[in-house]
Amino acid sequence: MTGFELHVRQAHPALRPYLGDLIGYAYGGAPPELHRGLPTQYLTVVISLDEPLGIAWPGEPVEKFQTVVSGLHSTAVRIGDSPNLSGIQLALTPAGSRALLGQPSGELAATMLDVDTLLGVSAQEIGERLRAAPHWHERFDIVERLLLEAWRDELTGEPRAELGWAWQRLRETAGGVGVQELAGEVGWSRRHLTERFRTEYGLTPKVAARVMRFEHAIDRLKARPRTRLADLAADLGYADQAHLTREFHSIAGCSPRQWMTEELPFVQDDRRTAEEELTV
Repeated sequence: MTGFELHVRQAHPALRPYLGDLIGYAYGGAPPELHRGLPTQYLTVVISLDEPLGIAWPGEPVEKFQTVVSGLHSTAVRIGDSPNLSGIQLALTPAGSRALLGQPSGELAATMLDVDTLLGVSAQEIGERLRAAPHWHERFDIVERLLLEAWRDELTGEPRAELGWAWQRLRETAGGVGVQELAGEVGWSRRHLTERFRTEYGLTPKVAARVMRFEHAIDRLKARPRTRLADLAADLGYADQAHLTREFHSIAGCSPRQWMTEELPFVQDDRRTAEEELTV
């Protein structure tokens, strides 16, 4: 991990409802052999600045991408098996999928696609423009301009207020609201909400809630790695520590302890570098 760099910039104000921070990464040496791409509430876009990035779904062969968008998913993907050393990573909200990629996130769920099929700009052209820029802030400017040019005005809004409300409630509660309660709040039957929600987002409300609660657990471990797992499970509404461990195996493909041993030192380094960059 010697010489690892992480550069973070807040998105352009017009893009913030649709896009999280812009993240640039660069390894000074060999990248880690394995990195788990954990599911979150965001779609992920990665633009490589050198060699293609290797990504594989569980049990599937590795695919190589120069630019890639990964839709919402409920199990971790394997990232690695390639000499990729640098790139830019973006986190898109479901609304951002509609506005910036022209597709509802349900159309992209559990898939990986070349970004150029959605943005209309070739991966080679994107890479050449980014590599020609000598500084990270210039690269971020290029990406933002590309996204602003791709903006679909007619697709920026939520498709139905009920679906937007349900998604926001799950986000606000970190998956802590039940599907039946959620259906009652929007005035739909549980079945109707589940079907419409899955069509729009690619996950059912129950699965989206699992992902958001798991994401919250990961954030807590990153911030406070000495947290007792039993306490974490109780705080986040898991039945017990064994329940939390089963969720880790189901979603991340490993136990909490294994994830912390193999990847927590790496993500802690990422977070510290990002915080330093944001204070500049």
